[in-house]
Amino acid sequence: MQVVKIVRRVIRATIPPALFIGLTAYFGWNVMRGEHGLHSYAAQLHLLDEARSAQHDAKAEQEVWLRRVRGLKEGALDVDLLDERARTMQNLARQDEIVVPYGEHNHLY
Repeated sequence: MQVVKIVRRVIRATIPPALFIGLTAYFGWNVMRGEHGLHSYAAQLHLLDEARSAQHDAKAEQEVWLRRVRGLKEGALDVDLLDERARTMQNLARQDEIVVPYGEHNHLY
């Protein structure tokens, strides 16, 4: 009889703290590594930083293209500059022009 009482007393003394420690460990694990835990939050912040960086790059590229498109408007084009640039890219010259040769690595444009 005494052994049964001692076993019951040990069981009553250990089960509630063991359950409490188990629940605490479960919730602690989920706080750190769960689906909405701190590690997931840090990963989401990293993805947010990458998305903001990509957005910044896209806006910069969009500004470059807008500037280029604005330069193509009729009032913005200088006919002489356009003619000079076209002839330079096609490597053409008129008979009355003086051609100054540049080295391979010394490009004008």
